[in-house]
Amino acid sequence: MSNTFLNRLLVFAITGLVLAACSKPAEPPKEEAGLEFRAPAYPLITIDPYTSAWSTSDQLFDSPVKHWTGKNHSLIGAVRVDGKTYRFLGKEEIPLQPVLANAKYEAWDGTYVNEAPAAGWEQPEFNDASWKSGKGGFGTPNTYHVKTDWSTREIWVRREFTLSDLGSGKLYLNYSHDDDFELYINGKEVVNTGNRAKQNITIALDKSLLNVNGKNVIAAHCLDRGGLAYVDFGIFKDSERKPVFGQVAQQTGVKMTATQTKYSFTCGPVDLLVEFVSPLVIDDLDLLSRPVNYINYQVVANDGQSHDVKVYLEATPEWAVNELNQEVTINSGKVGNVNFLKTGTTEQSVLGKKGDDVRIDWGHFYLASEQSASKTFAFGDFSEVKKIFSETGEIQPSGSETKAVMAQSMPVLAFTDDLESVSSSPVSGYVMLAYDDIESIQYFGDNLKAWWTKDGQVSFDQALTSAATGHDQTMTTCDELDAKIYQDARQAGGENYARLCVLSYRQSIAAHKLVKDTKGEILFLSKENFSNGSIGTVDVTYPSAPLFLAYNPELLKGMLNPIFYYSESGRWTKPFAAHDVGTYPQANGQTYGGDMPVEESGNMLILATAIANAEGNAKYAEQHWDVLTTWANYLLENGLDPENQLCTDDFAGHFAHNVNLSAKAIMGIAGYGKLAEMLGKKEIAEKYTAQARQMAQEWIKMADDGDHFKLTFDKEGTWSQKYNLVWDKLLNLGIFPAEVAQKEIAYYLTKQNEYGLPLDNRRTYTKADWVIWTATLANDQATFQKFIDPVYDYVTETPDRVPMSDWYETPNAHQVGFQARSVVGGTFIKVLDK
Repeated sequence: MSNTFLNRLLVFAITGLVLAACSKPAEPPKEEAGLEFRAPAYPLITIDPYTSAWSTSDQLFDSPVKHWTGKNHSLIGAVRVDGKTYRFLGKEEIPLQPVLANAKYEAWDGTYVNEAPAAGWEQPEFNDASWKSGKGGFGTPNTYHVKTDWSTREIWVRREFTLSDLGSGKLYLNYSHDDDFELYINGKEVVNTGNRAKQNITIALDKSLLNVNGKNVIAAHCLDRGGLAYVDFGIFKDSERKPVFGQVAQQTGVKMTATQTKYSFTCGPVDLLVEFVSPLVIDDLDLLSRPVNYINYQVVANDGQSHDVKVYLEATPEWAVNELNQEVTINSGKVGNVNFLKTGTTEQSVLGKKGDDVRIDWGHFYLASEQSASKTFAFGDFSEVKKIFSETGEIQPSGSETKAVMAQSMPVLAFTDDLESVSSSPVSGYVMLAYDDIESIQYFGDNLKAWWTKDGQVSFDQALTSAATGHDQTMTTCDELDAKIYQDARQAGGENYARLCVLSYRQSIAAHKLVKDTKGEILFLSKENFSNGSIGTVDVTYPSAPLFLAYNPELLKGMLNPIFYYSESGRWTKPFAAHDVGTYPQANGQTYGGDMPVEESGNMLILATAIANAEGNAKYAEQHWDVLTTWANYLLENGLDPENQLCTDDFAGHFAHNVNLSAKAIMGIAGYGKLAEMLGKKEIAEKYTAQARQMAQEWIKMADDGDHFKLTFDKEGTWSQKYNLVWDKLLNLGIFPAEVAQKEIAYYLTKQNEYGLPLDNRRTYTKADWVIWTATLANDQATFQKFIDPVYDYVTETPDRVPMSDWYETPNAHQVGFQARSVVGGTFIKVLDK
């Protein structure tokens, strides 16, 4: 297949030249135009919210590969050239070993109170005899690693311990908290987070704070601002193991397309090309949902000589556990012409866990490739397997099964390909990474399998062999889609905009899971990543919708169907739309602590209208007409001047008289009128459209603040992004006079900071998706660009190396919260505009 790989690279380079020449003649053409830029994190393996791994450094070998939550999902790659080994992928990072275990490893003894204690409570000599005894961690029942329930607003915790030996290596403090947290060691403040909630934070610990062979006390205070509560901490040390693959390759480039991340390296006398390919082909649902990604590799000599080359790739069972203290089983096997290694927990509690900072611990992770005499699979000790390869170029075949607990000893699943003599003719290969989750979603009591299974008719073995035999055709399909995505985005919004779309594509799709319900209805369920773990959140669907409206509205229907069903089944009885249908992966009903009546009803009406607009008919809305009518009437009664209620920007605080929320309500009512018109319901159409126009006129009077419109109707001198107005333009509703949006746009240009437009006047942070929606209100490309370029600068300069965060500070590009969320699909809204 070497010729296939080479031909694809040539075709893609030519495509880049053509696009650069056609789209912007004034710029000199360049290879793969618009695809080479620094990302906050680079997508490597992106299948769904659970199987999602990223590189968080500019050079692929400078950091361990990580799950979007920040946990290691170790992948290590190396090539051995004429006996010398070069690491090109990942970094050897042995898990820290517990000195004072936290609750992930074992329950620990502590004392605690829930009302403010006397002064000096953090000091080691403080008398805590009157405090209650409990086991750590402390927090919301049945979440994280809670051993003692904590449901009050605050908690103070003390943990006493002794250490006989501090050792010669470094020590680390590991802590988790939800929300505000302060921690003291022997009376010295070490952590003070302010308003934050973080899990599994590790920092270096000053040994001088500790007493050897004497009493030590860790004291902590945590304030719960609502939602989940949690406190846990421990002390850890470095493992005694040392890295084996110390020599790294020279990275010469990294480029991205919608479905691929491509790296190039020089490894002494040979050049190496590596492609991480996620076939998330948006208009091919079987391919999009098939849980198999590829790592393609190609080696060619750069000195005209012939060289002995061997490729090495390994993964750890970290891919198949939530925590390292879970026992795993590793097996080897073969199906058809595919050899594989697979691993999963021994327990296999299918769909047993839910939540945000939670990884899958059921089903099996696979490392696989087509059978060949040059390829070998083996599992074994983390260091020993690499050591043998580095010394001999081989890996020792292993038995058929083994078990391990990674917190005690880390095993690896390893693959090698002996390319033998490599000269000026490129030699290529690929390996597959895959995940069989067995059951994907629990939906109102029913366990549902992934879409690709065809209701259980297609086995994982069939999916794996199909991925192998169809590799070349899949690559061609991905290349064609990549060229289209790039061309569409560049023509719609320019070069920097296209790059944002390329970065957003995989992140948005892979934050969902595609299944069918028991009646065969499509369900495309999002996980509210790094927020609260909700499943099917409407105000996450809303900002992500443009990508799916542009390329496959069926997927957007799959996002709306659960909310429609929730109301139409009678399970949700309120006269407005629900916020969510549960906590991922259990979609059994809303679990969010508050309702968003105007927000979610407006979202559902607008998106139903957008689907009708995209498809040219309102058949989908007609199926749900009764509940859409209920929601439209709710907005008529409550939408113009909303009471104090939550909205999608609730992290910024909620308030009454929200002007932007009112605009959403008006758009929802107008959308309902448009749907009625498309369905031939003339009187209804006239009534609701007229009502929307009348409300818009009242909105203008109530919100007017001279050269802009207010944040809330009752407060002069305030402002906010009115991104919801974009639907008036995109759906051609004709509700607001055109000068309303343009007055806002002109005002926003006076409020921008270095990295973008703040969300409103209260704070300097913003939401990247909303900035792009706001920019789309502009009538010309030059003005659009003034909003887009700072967002692009944020993405390429932020110091926070995580999958793109949509919530960040505009003065300094620092992440505030959120990462890896599906909402970045909203970047494609300018494509809709065109």
